[in-house]
Amino acid sequence: MLMQGFTGFMWPLSTALTALSLFALVDAAFRREDAFRAVDKQTKPFWLIILAIALLVSVLFPVLSFLPVIGAVAVIVYIVDVRPAVRQISGGRGRGGRRGGSSSDGPYGPYNGGR
Repeated sequence: MLMQGFTGFMWPLSTALTALSLFALVDAAFRREDAFRAVDKQTKPFWLIILAIALLVSVLFPVLSFLPVIGAVAVIVYIVDVRPAVRQISGGRGRGGRRGGSSSDGPYGPYNGGR
């Protein structure tokens, strides 16, 4: 009876860890590469590899073994530390961070060709 309750608790925990790892991996994949360097939080390929390994480990191993715990720590570090910093640099959006405007807009406003 006690083992059934424990198993009933571990399955949702495992599912949540897998979903969180998948979310972090997809989020990192859609962020700009230069934003990672701008906030000095390693590089985008580094985080993609770490998060992909964390996702793979969370699928293949039980939650209470050693490797998924390390993967969970990596995912939590990404979500709590890296993601907010990268979002701030990229304007809160994943693909480029542009929120409208013209293609001729420069960093200080519209470019009028020197007129």
